[in-house]
Amino acid sequence: MGGREGAGTGQAAALPKFGKTIYAHVMSTMNISLPEGLKDFVDQQVAERGYATSSEYVRELIRRDQDRLHLRGLLVAGAVSRPTRPVDAAYFERLRARVRKGAIARR
Repeated sequence: MGGREGAGTGQAAALPKFGKTIYAHVMSTMNISLPEGLKDFVDQQVAERGYATSSEYVRELIRRDQDRLHLRGLLVAGAVSRPTRPVDAAYFERLRARVRKGAIARR
């Protein structure tokens, strides 16, 4: 892909896409076989949901699955962690104060 490499990130320069920032990555190729019904479904999703290609649609599905698995891992880690103090109004006020203090320190 064209573009200059970002500072040691392995990504090309950011490309704007309808208000989102995307990065051009070096792509590998993977061929998959689908039954006709699934291929028709993918083609329909590409057409109706504004994806440029079926590859873009599949990449988005994979990213969402990665996000889902990451969230699941966080939830499981939270479930097995030891209990903490109750979260109440005072907790959130202390949290807001910490955030404000950090924002002031960064100025």
